[in-house]
Amino acid sequence: MGRKIFKSTVSVLLAVVIGWGLWQPAALALTDEESLVAEVWRIVNRAYLDQTFNHQNWWFVREHVLDQKFTSRADTYDAIREMLSSLNDPYTRLLPPEQYRSLQTSTSGELTGVGLQIAKDEADQYLQVIAPIAGSPAAAAHVQPRDRILAIDGRSTQTLTLDEAANSMRGPVGTAVVLTISHNQQVPEAITLTRGTVSLNPVVTRVDPVSETLTVGYIRLTQFNANAASEVAATVQAFERQGVNAYVLDLRNNPGGLLNAGIEIARQWLETGTIVYTFDRRGMLDSFEASGSALTAAPLVVLVNEGTASASEILAGALQDNRRAQLVGNTTFGKGLIQSLFDLSDGSGLVVTVAKYKTPANHDINRLGIRPDQTVPLAAITREQIGTDEDAQYQAAIELLSQSMVMASAS
Repeated sequence: MGRKIFKSTVSVLLAVVIGWGLWQPAALALTDEESLVAEVWRIVNRAYLDQTFNHQNWWFVREHVLDQKFTSRADTYDAIREMLSSLNDPYTRLLPPEQYRSLQTSTSGELTGVGLQIAKDEADQYLQVIAPIAGSPAAAAHVQPRDRILAIDGRSTQTLTLDEAANSMRGPVGTAVVLTISHNQQVPEAITLTRGTVSLNPVVTRVDPVSETLTVGYIRLTQFNANAASEVAATVQAFERQGVNAYVLDLRNNPGGLLNAGIEIARQWLETGTIVYTFDRRGMLDSFEASGSALTAAPLVVLVNEGTASASEILAGALQDNRRAQLVGNTTFGKGLIQSLFDLSDGSGLVVTVAKYKTPANHDINRLGIRPDQTVPLAAITREQIGTDEDAQYQAAIELLSQSMVMASAS
């Protein structure tokens, strides 16, 4: 009897559900603006690292946003930014077409502005400097890694997204922008920077004949753009022909860039071993390995500091954990998240955090950074003093290489 009642109840429920489906009006086609919102939602839904979406129902977020009225593309972008802000992830963000083109340029050529790589301070939402780009107006004004930018032209950066802040600092060459900056919790200072063309040549090199037995090849890598791996390879090959027998790889103030470039450069120094482990949203492990194609086995010291971030931390961690190099300087920035870039149908772009990484020794460096083998403080120096007698960290690297040569001779 009970089973018959159960079957009857199910039949009634099915009838109600089917009947409801019959009288419900057909779904209305999405407008162009709604389609763009839905496109962004789908990408995040499919690729975002945190499957809880910051502990919220991501479908309800979509429905809430689509309930809004969009009268312009600017309204749509604002709605998308609102949707993405609910993730509480400053690295997952919308790039309107102009900003998207600028980002693509910054990985391959040059840009105009003040030359700062920035992040959001999670504690108070002010901007934090990752690193100034070498030769930029910001570097010339001695803006330092971990400086906080409190305001841009008087507007508090607490209320700005990363891309709004970056866009505020870009502009025509020769125009001025005022940044209110706090260094080491000191009294904030307003500095005026004149925007310029910032060259993104990623590699600076020099041969340093230290002694009769030690010739050092100095390579300063300022970012991981599309040219970085090929330029480093060409430099090492040229240095080998010139009799260089030790290297200093300078990753200070290198904010990262293209992950693949960092991996390829690691392969140029490592014959065997893991370079990095990555974990996607399902916690699935992947790894990138050395390929037996190292260009040199000569001793190597890597210089790092608070501005060494992201892909440059992957490279530094791989060389340290595989005992291919010693690290000298200060603890790195600590950005252990990986973003992917997605093209959107209207010419804009979407940056999404899709994975996290750990070093070969299974260290999670996010917010912690990588500690060098030898910590060496460094007072502020000019661009021209980098890699000279005035550079205490470089001199410490030379001392380590000199010691390795003495030990090699003794053995």
